[in-house]
Amino acid sequence: MLVDAPLEVLREYRSSQVVPEDFDEFWAHTIASARDAGGTVIRTPVDTGLVGVEVVDLTFPGFGGDPVRAWLRLPRMRDRPLPAVVHFTGYGAGRGAPIDDLLFATAGYAHLVMDTRGQGDGGTRDPGFEPIAPSGFLTRGITDPHSYYYRRVFTDAVRAVDAVRGLAEVDADRVAVVGNSQGGGIAIAAGVLSEDVRAVLAQAPFLADLPRAVGATDRYPYREIADLLTRARHLEASVLQTLAYVDTVNLATRARVPAWFSAGLMDDITPPSTVFAVHNAWVAERHIVTWPFNGHDAGGSHDLAGTLRVLAETVGPA
Repeated sequence: MLVDAPLEVLREYRSSQVVPEDFDEFWAHTIASARDAGGTVIRTPVDTGLVGVEVVDLTFPGFGGDPVRAWLRLPRMRDRPLPAVVHFTGYGAGRGAPIDDLLFATAGYAHLVMDTRGQGDGGTRDPGFEPIAPSGFLTRGITDPHSYYYRRVFTDAVRAVDAVRGLAEVDADRVAVVGNSQGGGIAIAAGVLSEDVRAVLAQAPFLADLPRAVGATDRYPYREIADLLTRARHLEASVLQTLAYVDTVNLATRARVPAWFSAGLMDDITPPSTVFAVHNAWVAERHIVTWPFNGHDAGGSHDLAGTLRVLAETVGPA
């Protein structure tokens, strides 16, 4: 069933989220500090048995210089630097196996998929928060924006773009960021906080319009915040203030590149109004596709076919 407002209302909807006064300073300092921490990109070839795709186990420096793992997939048939897709994954997923997610490499793109710190089993740790937890990432350090988990993750994402743009196989001027759900939220952050990204493609993005999201759905992961505040009601003000620093609605007000969004109108995990909130706040070129009878898959493979068309138009044919 439809889980949110009618489409004509969604198209006009605006979030109540407020941008913190030191928002720009907070993120500029965070990203600059990560870059100043330095670190090197380490590459290890992976023998997968794939004929058409080369896979590299790549480690790059993220927040605080922490090592972040990724898979780099490259079409074997290439004779020039390639356009690149930097890909971020859903909640708890991590980077997966080296032979997963072959779509972009087989379409001719250099494809880097980041291992979200502490999630999945890809080997990227979140120092200070061991061991890896099966859930609860959304509330890690949530009472202070400086200690909040997604400050680290968003910074890792920017550094992933930095790493890709420095690869010899990549045309640094033709990089796009993509993701679904949590990955869509991270892609938005990477697209706003990085330099020279050509396009942002966010499918059913998470971490959007957080004041509404935490009360508009009873589904996890957003339910994690409600669970916390049920036990610790006195933390509400500090939690909401922290979330304002990572809310992609606030990041959208600083956008400089075109973005493509998609939403399933039956999505009860990332409610459609929250997706429209970030789309409607995006101050650069913006587009949105809706799928009336889809949920959190936001069109699934049909939407991915549209992603390939957008990539061809924005970062150029591979």
